[in-house]
Amino acid sequence: MPRGVRKALIIGTAAVLPATGAGVVLSATSAAAASAAFPAHYSAPYLQIDSSDASDMAADMSASGDAFYTLAFLTPESGCTPEWEDNGDSLGTFTSQVSSLQAAGGNVIISFGGESGGELAQTCTSVSSLEAAYAKVVSTYGVTRLDFDIEGSVLDDTASNERRDEALAELQAADPSVQIDFTLPVDPTGLESDATALLDDAQSKGVDVNLVNIMTMDFGDGQNPLTDAESGAKATVSQLESIYGIDSTQAWNMLGLTPIAGQNDDDEDFTESDASTLESFAATNGVQELAFWEVDGYDKPDSYAYSKIFEKITSGSTSTSGFPSGYHQLVVQNSDLCADIPDSSTSNGAVIDQASCESGSGDVNQEFKFNLVSDGYGELQDENSGKDIVVKSASTAKGADVIQYTQNGTTNGLWLPVELSDGTWQFKNENSGLCLDQTGDVSTTGVQFDQWTCKSGTGSNQDFATQ
Repeated sequence: MPRGVRKALIIGTAAVLPATGAGVVLSATSAAAASAAFPAHYSAPYLQIDSSDASDMAADMSASGDAFYTLAFLTPESGCTPEWEDNGDSLGTFTSQVSSLQAAGGNVIISFGGESGGELAQTCTSVSSLEAAYAKVVSTYGVTRLDFDIEGSVLDDTASNERRDEALAELQAADPSVQIDFTLPVDPTGLESDATALLDDAQSKGVDVNLVNIMTMDFGDGQNPLTDAESGAKATVSQLESIYGIDSTQAWNMLGLTPIAGQNDDDEDFTESDASTLESFAATNGVQELAFWEVDGYDKPDSYAYSKIFEKITSGSTSTSGFPSGYHQLVVQNSDLCADIPDSSTSNGAVIDQASCESGSGDVNQEFKFNLVSDGYGELQDENSGKDIVVKSASTAKGADVIQYTQNGTTNGLWLPVELSDGTWQFKNENSGLCLDQTGDVSTTGVQFDQWTCKSGTGSNQDFATQ
C-alpha cells in the first residue's frame, strides 16, 4: 500500500493474544480441508495484523457479515524466513484467530510485500527454498490463497520478480489448489509498463494467476478517487484481455479493486457514498474482489461501515434498482420537508425546492418515481409534470441549480440511488458525481435544490426518506 497509509503500532494496553508456535505446521490435506471456498464475487478488506487487532476479524464479521479478509503483510525477517510486518510477529502467530474465522465459514488471503517491507523473493535467492517458504505459509494457516502486493522499487526488481514467478509455478505444480493474486498500483489510464511486465513474466513462467487486484488510491492531490477507480478498472480490463487472451467478461471476473476507506494521504476522500457506488459498479461488471485499506485503522472507527457496504457483493444483496417502485414523496431528513415543484408547474426549467409535505390528491407535484436506465442510474420523474429532475445546463460545478426538464437521455438527468444505513437515500448524479442537495442545509420552506459534494452519514440535507 502507498506511503503514509500504514496505521501506527498499538502498544501498551493491548493484551497479547495466544498464538500457535511457528513450528506447528498443518499437513497439506488438513490445510485444504480447513479453507472455506471463496465465492465468485466477494469482499476481502485488508487487515494490517498484529496482536492488538487480530480480533478485528471476528468483530468485523459480527458487525458486517463480511467473512473474508486479506492479512497484511508477510515481509522478510532474513533469508527465507518471513515475519508479520507490523510488529515483527513470527510465522505461525494468529493461527488461532484464522482457524476460528475458517470454522465460522470465513477465510483469509495471506498477502506478501506491501509498500515498504520488501518481499521474500528479494532475500530468499534459491527458487526451491522460496517455493518451500511459500508452501509453509499455505500449510501453517490452512489457506489456498496468496496475494503479492508488489509496488515501488520491488516492482522494478526484475530478478526477484522472475525468481518469485519460478517459485510460484513450482508451488502450483506441487499443489494445484493454491491460487495466486497480484496486487498492483494503477493509474486512471491503467497499469503502467512495469506492472504489465510483471504479469507477462508470470504468464510466461506458467503461473496460473487468479486475480489482478488494482490499488485504486492515491491518484494525486485532490483527484476524485471514485472516478479514477472506475477509469483505472476499465483500462486494466482491456490490458488483461490482451495479456491473457480472454474476453471482457473473463477479465472483469479476474479483477480486484482496492481503495483506501475514507481520507487518503494525498487529499483524496473516498466516502461511504463512493463505496456504495463502487460496490454497485463492481457488482454490475462482475468484478471478483472488492477490498479496502484497512480494517483496524480506517473502518473500525466508523463501526465497520465500509465492510458493510462492500459485503453486499459477497451476499448478492447489491441492487441496481433497489429504490422502491412507484411514486413517492422525498422527505429531506434535516428539514422534514418534501421535495417539491413550486406552483405545480409543468414547465421546463421550473426549480425544485422544499415545501411542507402535502397529502392526498394535492401532492402529485411532490411525488417522484425512479425509472432505472442502466448500471444503477435512472431518472427521477415528477408525477404531475412528467418531467425529470436534472442538473441545469449539465453543469459539473458544486452549487449548480437542479430543475425539472424533459429528459433527453443525457447523464445530467440520471441519478444513482445510494441506500444509507438507516434505509434512506442519497442521489448521485452520473454526469457530475455530485449529490442532490438542499441548498444551505436549512429547514426553511421554499429553499431550492442544487448539487454538492456527497456527504457521509445520515440525517443530512442530502438524505431522503420515501413516503
